Amino acid sequence: MLKRKEKTQFESPDRLNRIVEGTKIIGDILSESNLRIDGEVKGNVSTSSKVVIGESGMIHGNLTCLEADIEGKIEGKLQIEGLLILRESAKVIGDIHTAKLHVEEGASFIGACKMTNSGMQARTTMESASEDIVY
Repeated sequence: MLKRKEKTQFESPDRLNRIVEGTKIIGDILSESNLRIDGEVKGNVSTSSKVVIGESGMIHGNLTCLEADIEGKIEGKLQIEGLLILRESAKVIGDIHTAKLHVEEGASFIGACKMTNSGMQARTTMESASEDIVY
C-alpha cells in the first residue's frame, strides 16, 4: 500500500500531470505528483498523490492512489488509501477498496466495495492476536 507523505513539492498545483481530452495512452502510468485524466488510459495508474478523472476521462486498468475524484469512467480495481469521491457522472466497473467513500446521486458502480481504516485494521489485528494467546 502507498504510504502517506508530508506535503511535498509533488502535491503543488504547478506539478500537476494532465492527460487532455483526445489523448490516448496505452501503458502503465507511475507518478508521485497529482494527476488529472480527461483523455483515455489503457493500463494501470499508480500515484502517491491524488487522481482526478474528468467527465470525458476513462481508465481501462487498475487505479492505485492516495485520493481519487471521479467524474468519468473506470474499468478495473480501485485501491484508494484515503477518500474516494464518485461524482454524479461517474461510472465504475470493478472492485473498490478505500478508507472513505463519498457517492453523489447518479453515480454508479458494479463490483464489491470494501472500506477499511488503517486504525481499525490495527485494532482488529491486535484483537485477533490477543485471542490466540493461551494463559
